[in-house]
Amino acid sequence: MRWLKLIYLKLFRINDSPQKVAIGLGLGVFFGIMPGLGPLAALFFAFLFRVNRAAALLGSVLTNTWLSIPTFVLAVKAGFLITGISYKNFGKNWLGIASIIIGYITVSLCVGVLAYLAALIIIISGRKSKIML
Repeated sequence: MRWLKLIYLKLFRINDSPQKVAIGLGLGVFFGIMPGLGPLAALFFAFLFRVNRAAALLGSVLTNTWLSIPTFVLAVKAGFLITGISYKNFGKNWLGIASIIIGYITVSLCVGVLAYLAALIIIISGRKSKIML
């Protein structure tokens, strides 16, 4: 419970617009899931797009290590499903690797958008009702 309160205090009480905080979190989640990018890319793009950097860093750190195995499995399945390539052809040519990259982009984008929408709803409803933990 203490960990959830800390996240609430760090993220949802930030003195910034709900849209900027939610976009920062979604951006952080996106870069946190993408392999090799992580917190530095999230901070760079949050600075570039002028959204909340703390939310971007938090989203990246929360998803960077904790979700690596499930997102890898989802990325492989999604990539091969989207490209229509068989698992058997993975090591035979570059299309197998391209399929995984496409899968990672798809999974990262979907989870990032879901994180954005969830954060936006929670922040707006929390600020309207002034709920404090």
